[in-house]
Amino acid sequence: MQPVRHPLLYQVNTRVWLQELSQISGRPATLDDVPDDELDRWRDSGFDWVWLLGIWRLGRVGPEISRSRPDWRHEFIGTLPDLRESDIGGSCFAIVDYGVADRFGREEALTRFRARLARRHIRLMLDFVPNHIAIDHPWVGLHPDWFIAGTAADLERSPANFIRLPDGRILAHGRDPYFPGWSDTLQLDYSQPGLREAMASELVSIAGRCDGVRCDMAMLLLPEVFARTWRRSMPAFWPGAIRGVREARPDFVFMAEVYWDLEWTLQQQGFDACYDKRLYDRSCHGDAASIRAHLSAGLDYQDRLARFLENHDEPRAATVLPFERHRAAAAVTFLSPGLRFLQQGQDVGRRIRVSPHLIRAPEEPIDKALQSFYADLLATLRLPVVREGSWQLLHSLRGWDGNPTSEDLIGMAWTGPDGSRLVVAVNFSEHAAQGFLGLPWEDLDGRCFRFWDRLGPWSYDRDGGDLLRRGLYLDVPAWRVHVFEVTRIG
Repeated sequence: MQPVRHPLLYQVNTRVWLQELSQISGRPATLDDVPDDELDRWRDSGFDWVWLLGIWRLGRVGPEISRSRPDWRHEFIGTLPDLRESDIGGSCFAIVDYGVADRFGREEALTRFRARLARRHIRLMLDFVPNHIAIDHPWVGLHPDWFIAGTAADLERSPANFIRLPDGRILAHGRDPYFPGWSDTLQLDYSQPGLREAMASELVSIAGRCDGVRCDMAMLLLPEVFARTWRRSMPAFWPGAIRGVREARPDFVFMAEVYWDLEWTLQQQGFDACYDKRLYDRSCHGDAASIRAHLSAGLDYQDRLARFLENHDEPRAATVLPFERHRAAAAVTFLSPGLRFLQQGQDVGRRIRVSPHLIRAPEEPIDKALQSFYADLLATLRLPVVREGSWQLLHSLRGWDGNPTSEDLIGMAWTGPDGSRLVVAVNFSEHAAQGFLGLPWEDLDGRCFRFWDRLGPWSYDRDGGDLLRRGLYLDVPAWRVHVFEVTRIG
């Protein structure tokens, strides 16, 4: 499978998904039970990647902790008012072994599932959780020096960040420096050479079973972050670990979950795609000017960002965003360059976020309006011009003196390898906006062009000379999105 320049990824909560299939079939479902129709739907929707969240084995302690914490149970009941103990499966990030869980069909079922995806030209992404492991991981007994140890004073002063094991040892929970520890995990000590080698080996093993990994909280392994959190020095882990995988798999893809404006740092260490949390925040809570400022960055940076409107950590987009703003934010997010990813259920308007500790989701009605919009958007994302083409941010100019609403317009242009053209125009505001978008093409003069909107019934014929001199004039209602295919008609 040849890589796509701007690929589309679909995130699937594996446990919840297979639980739903089990309810339909009346028996426990594994990856072998996923119907071909579902895989065909992913292919026909244009997905290049499927990310199976949470397929690795968990231990006994993690689920027990998940069931015992009152604050977590309160969240779970908010999601599932009819919560059962069996619905709490434990966090899929408290991994005890990088082997495929029995309930999914073990390694053999994953191998067959990956082959079925490959026949549809879809690549498989799995999780790698480098910062921490489950409390009952075998390494706890075999390699006690691979963990951050604490003292009785640490435990008394910060009980959310440390745990006393049955053998009396006090170890740190996995955490980032800004939040309490994850109480079902233990923090790995990357100052230890043996631990670094073991985790690099785990990564090589995972790479033999998929085509890419999503690396959980990848920035926590940056030496400066690790030192700030744990007051210990470590050498850079990612460059060598990534190189070790690519010696055998040159086309293997690394996607980083990353925050705190460290995306460029991780790109320089070898990651192909890094979470674009800043665009997410600005799309959900910012304005057009803040989005345009973000999209003004160099393409050497933007082409390696992963754009999203939701994932398992964020609230569902249909809850955060009113319908009109949702459409505008989705157009900006997914018609920008880089890797685009959608979470399962996003395209039908699911509103309830399901914790990674749960294995069941509530039933929800389909939002027909959002379903229709995403169907049109996905059809656009299948076009070669936005999969393989070149992207440019467009300048907006005032429609007339004294009218500043052009500042609310976000314009983008795509040019395909075959010369195809697409113009995206979004009014990212709650009022109408007028203005001109400067177009990037120099061959417009002396020709006539048709602008056909893929997301609506609109079609406009424009003189190329006028487009070249003044730009494309737009009068756009609040939050309206236009995606114009541009074709020469004379």
